[in-house]
Amino acid sequence: MKHTLLLLLLLVTLNANSQVLKKRTTLLMGSRWGITLSGPDTLSTQQNIDTVIAEVTRIENLISDWRPETQVSQVNKNAGIRPVKVDREVFQLTQRAMELSRLTGGAFDISFAAMDRIWKFDGSMKEMPSAALIKQSVEKVGYQNIILDSINCTVFLKNKGMKIGFGALGEGYAADKCRDMMLARGIMSGLVNGSGDISAWGKQPDGSDWTIGITNPMREDKLIAIVPLQQGAVVTSGSYEKYVSFNGKRYSHIINPVTGYPATGLCSVTVFGPSAEMANGFSTSMMVLGQDAALNFIKKFPEYHYLLITDKGQIISSPELNFRKHKLR
Repeated sequence: MKHTLLLLLLLVTLNANSQVLKKRTTLLMGSRWGITLSGPDTLSTQQNIDTVIAEVTRIENLISDWRPETQVSQVNKNAGIRPVKVDREVFQLTQRAMELSRLTGGAFDISFAAMDRIWKFDGSMKEMPSAALIKQSVEKVGYQNIILDSINCTVFLKNKGMKIGFGALGEGYAADKCRDMMLARGIMSGLVNGSGDISAWGKQPDGSDWTIGITNPMREDKLIAIVPLQQGAVVTSGSYEKYVSFNGKRYSHIINPVTGYPATGLCSVTVFGPSAEMANGFSTSMMVLGQDAALNFIKKFPEYHYLLITDKGQIISSPELNFRKHKLR
C-alpha cells in the first residue's frame, strides 16, 4: 500500500506567459487522485484534465481485479482452466510485473492477489497467526506458475485459485501514461498524483519546481524534507499507518509474498525515478526485502534514488539526495 505524499503546490493562476494552472481532485481506481495541469486558458486545461480522467478510467476497466468484466478478472476466473487472450497493453504490463517479480526473488509478486488475508491491521488482532496458517496463506501465490504466450497474447495461471492483481503497479502505470499523453499533446507542465504515485513534468507557471513533502513516519504531522520534482516520479511505501506489534516488534501491513509474514525493519521507503510504475514496484519490494537487501537491489538501477527510514528512525538515502544522516524522534 502507498501513502499519499504531502504535495506542496504553489497554485499560481496566471503568469507573464498567460499560462493558467488548474487542479482537480477526484476518485479513480478506488482512491483519491489529484490532477494538476498548466495550459494557455482555463477551458482547454479543464478539457485536458477530463482527458486524463478518461484515460485512468480506461486503464482501470482493463486491469481491475475486482470488476468481473475486466480482462484481468477473466484471467483469474480461468485459473487452472485455460489461457485468456488479453490486449497487448495488459500483456506487456504483466510481462513487466513478472520481470520485477523475478528481479526481486518474489519480494514483489504479481500473484499476491491470491494471498489469504489472515493478518488484521484494524486493531482486532490479539495474537499472531500460527506458523501453519501463515504458510497456508501463500500456497496459491507464485509468479513462476504464470505462463505468458507472446505470440497469442495470452495469460494462463496454472493452478486453480491463483490470481493476479496490479494494485502495486496500476496507479503508477496510469500516472505515467497520463504524463506521456499530455506531453504528446504539447502540455509541457503538470503533475498527476494517483493515490501517492506521483508523476510530474515541467515547472509551474511561475517558473518554480513542483515540490514534494516527505512525511516523518515517527511524527506524521511533521515533514523531514521538501524535495523538488522537475521531471520524474516519486512513490512512498510505508507501515507507519497500518501495522501490528507483538513482543515489541512491529509488523507491517505489507506482506512478504514468499513467507506470508509481514515486512519488518523499515517503516518507510521513498523512491524517486523516471517511472511511477517502477518506483511503486521498487518501494513495495524494498519494504519486503529489508534494509541490506533493499540497498543492494536499488543500487542496480542508477536512475532511481531512495530514502529509507528504519523502524528505529534511522534515515538512509542516496548520496544524490543530500540528506543529512540522523535519527528521527
